[in-house]
Amino acid sequence: MSRADSPYHDRAQEPSMTDQTQHTALEPLPSEDGRGSNNLLEWVCIPLLFVLVVGSWETIVRLFEIPPYVVPAPSAIWSSLLRGISSGLFISNGLVTLTEALLGFMGAAILAIFLGSIIAQSRFVERVIYPYLIAIQTTPKVAIAPLFIIWFGFGISSKVIMAGIIAFFPILVNVITGLRSTDPQRIELMRSLRASRWQIFRMVMLPSALPVIFAGLQVAVIFSLLGAIVGEFVGSRQGLGNLIMQMNINLDTAGVFAVLVCLSSIGITLHLIMHWIQKKLLFWADQNRIPGI
Repeated sequence: MSRADSPYHDRAQEPSMTDQTQHTALEPLPSEDGRGSNNLLEWVCIPLLFVLVVGSWETIVRLFEIPPYVVPAPSAIWSSLLRGISSGLFISNGLVTLTEALLGFMGAAILAIFLGSIIAQSRFVERVIYPYLIAIQTTPKVAIAPLFIIWFGFGISSKVIMAGIIAFFPILVNVITGLRSTDPQRIELMRSLRASRWQIFRMVMLPSALPVIFAGLQVAVIFSLLGAIVGEFVGSRQGLGNLIMQMNINLDTAGVFAVLVCLSSIGITLHLIMHWIQKKLLFWADQNRIPGI
């Protein structure tokens, strides 16, 4: 038998487990330098894009002499924003809109979590109630907003209800989806330990559904702000939506843009607050895998 045909020769040619382990151990681990450079690039590109857009906007408006009541220059919007903040006009009306949005959001969250928990555990309740919820959701909110003004007046109540209705459905859908996506093996394990339905819900289903529920809450808190603005458009005495309507009548386009900047700032702040609460409550979850906006 030649050396090439010997089984010992083939075995000698194969790398041993020790060699493979040493080879694997010597391989360099993924460096975080690339991730850090990407984050730095993002922080540089975000303000750079803003400066580029605003600078181009200002240049085009001045170059083509566009009337300020059509498209105002960013410098005019900034001046209007400073005047509104210094006079307290934007702050007082912004607090009204924020209050309407938060009250509507909290009411929608409580009702949606309660109702969604019942629907997720009962097919009978889902078949009875869900069609009516779909009908309410598909009804244009702008069309029913005048009815709320008639029923609840021009005060804060009609805006809170409008904000709650718009914010309700995203939370409800995510609650049902999150609770029904619980691992069935965990539920069977709890049942084998003779856990009650309330214990299964509290210890297994709700913790598993919290990441999905928070994704719905992040969407709903923005929708509640939109609902408050829609209600103020239809009829109100104060609020940022009321300011937009007044400035539209006066052709104060720069003021309208300034109010929109305030609304965007409020929306971003609410989103960041919800994200902070999510990180504090769901410290055990991988934040990168939690769906959201």
